[in-house]
Amino acid sequence: MNLTQQACEQVVRTAVALADQGFLAGVGGNLALRIDAEHFAVTPSASDYYAMAPDDICVLRLSDLKQLAGHGKPSVESGLHACMFKARPDCRASVHTHQPVASAFTLLDRPLPISDEHARRLIGGDVPVCAYAPSGTGWLASNVGKRVRFDLNAYLMRNHGAVCLGASLDDACRVVQLLEQEAVRWFQRALAAQPANRQFQQALAALNS
Repeated sequence: MNLTQQACEQVVRTAVALADQGFLAGVGGNLALRIDAEHFAVTPSASDYYAMAPDDICVLRLSDLKQLAGHGKPSVESGLHACMFKARPDCRASVHTHQPVASAFTLLDRPLPISDEHARRLIGGDVPVCAYAPSGTGWLASNVGKRVRFDLNAYLMRNHGAVCLGASLDDACRVVQLLEQEAVRWFQRALAAQPANRQFQQALAALNS
């Protein structure tokens, strides 16, 4: 099995695992894995993760996003993943989620403090919220790209979701999990201190809208 086949199989397995955990809702969210310095594999657009096969995974050239393999149409966020890979050559994996609590937190438009020491080591520090831009646009990729740092593996996107990075898909998924835990802890602390705060209540209410 060559590197491309391995990457496509890894992407399918990881997408299913993330969907099982509720981090990829419906056909929302996507992920990419660097194959080598010039190519990456990315989930196809608007695909059912449970019906996806390795042959559906799209293989793109990093420099210009030309599709070289895969039956599906590349994710609309392929440009966002390419931006992450270019900014962080040390990372092989980029995961964009619509994970529920962290996504709700983006409505507050403030950095997410990371309080747990273990989470802080893996994430890298407090997580910024990048300015809003429409999904799938170069504008969105640019907004996130401006905030990328070599020591930070998670980024929130205003009214949208998160992007988590890692040296492997397992590492990036662990960042996804820790980011969600930290968002839950933040809301628990905030509501305990200010139970009548309408902004906090409205952000959480968006989870069920």
